[in-house]
Amino acid sequence: MIRFECDYTTGAHPKILEALVNTNTEACPGYGVDAHCEHARAMLRELCQAPEAGVHFLVGGTQANTTIIAAALRAHQGVLCADTGHINVHETGAIEAAGHKVLGLPNSSGKIEARQIDEYCQDHFDNPAWEHMVQPGMVYLSFPTELGTVYTRAELEAISETARRWNLPVFVDGARLACGLAASDITLPDLARLCDVFYLGGTKAGLLFGEAVVINNPGLNKDFRYHIKQRGGMLAKGRLLGVQFEAFLTDRLYEEIGKKEVAQAMRLRESFVKKGWPLLVDSASNQQFPVLPNGVMAALEEKYSFEVWGKVDETHTAVRFCTSWSTADQDVNALIADIQGL
Repeated sequence: MIRFECDYTTGAHPKILEALVNTNTEACPGYGVDAHCEHARAMLRELCQAPEAGVHFLVGGTQANTTIIAAALRAHQGVLCADTGHINVHETGAIEAAGHKVLGLPNSSGKIEARQIDEYCQDHFDNPAWEHMVQPGMVYLSFPTELGTVYTRAELEAISETARRWNLPVFVDGARLACGLAASDITLPDLARLCDVFYLGGTKAGLLFGEAVVINNPGLNKDFRYHIKQRGGMLAKGRLLGVQFEAFLTDRLYEEIGKKEVAQAMRLRESFVKKGWPLLVDSASNQQFPVLPNGVMAALEEKYSFEVWGKVDETHTAVRFCTSWSTADQDVNALIADIQGL
C-alpha cells in the first residue's frame, strides 16, 4: 500500500534522527531549560526577526492549540475561527473541554476574512443582550487551512488590523506552516509582526514530534510555562524537542521540506486536472482534494491510501491526497501512471 492519507505516516527526516542519535547520551536538565532548547529558541527568534519573542516547545498540535487558547482567554470568552477550522471539527471538543466556546464563521475555502471578524464583533456588542453571550476573545487561523488553502500577506495584514482594533489576539495554527511558507508570500517575520502567537509545526514536517510556539504578546507570554505544565504539555525530556528543532532550523531545513511537499502535491494536482477531475478547492499546499467518480475511487483504493473527505453526489466523492517530507518520486510516478491508465 502506498500511503497518501496524511503527512505523518513515516518517522523522521534523516537529519533529525542524526541529531537525536548524536546527542543521545548527553546528559541535560529536564523540562526544556537545556542548552539545545535555548539554542533552538535563539535560532527561531533570529529567523522571525523577533528578539523579544517567547519561544516554547510542545509535543503536538491539539496540545498546543488547547494550551494557547486557554492561556489567552478569560472564562467568558470564545475564539473566532473558520467553521472548518481544526479546533472546531477535529479536536474532539478540546477547546470546549478547556472551558471556551469555538465561534465558527462560515466559509467556502477554509479561510475567513477581516470583514467577518468586524461584523461578528460589531453584531455582538450592538446586541442589547451582549453580556449574556460568549464574548469573542481571539481570532484563530489555520495556515495552511484544513482545505489546503493559504492566506496572502495582504489578507493576514487586514485580519491583524481588524482584530487589533477589537483588541483580539491573533493566533495562527502552523501545524503545516512549512508548507504554508512554501506556498504563499508570507514569511516568518510577517507572522511575528502580524500575530500575537503562532507555531511552527514539526510533527507534520519531518520531526518525530514537536511544535515551536512563538509568542509576540508579552501579556500572553507571561506565565505561559505554568499553562504548559497545567495542560500536561511540559515534556520531562524536553531536550528531545530542542535537538529536533535545532536540526529543523539549521540551514532552513523546514523550507526545504515544505518546498518538497508542495512540489510533490503539485505534480499530483496536475495529473488530476489533466484527467478532467474537478478539485474541491484551489489548494496551493500539500493537500489536494480531487472529486472522483466512485468507481475510480474504489479502483485507486486497491493500491493507495487516501482520506475520504465527503460525498459530493450519488456518484462522486471528494478525497484528500496528502504529501509529506518522505513522499518518494517513485510513489508519485506510480500514482500518476495509474491515474493516466484509468
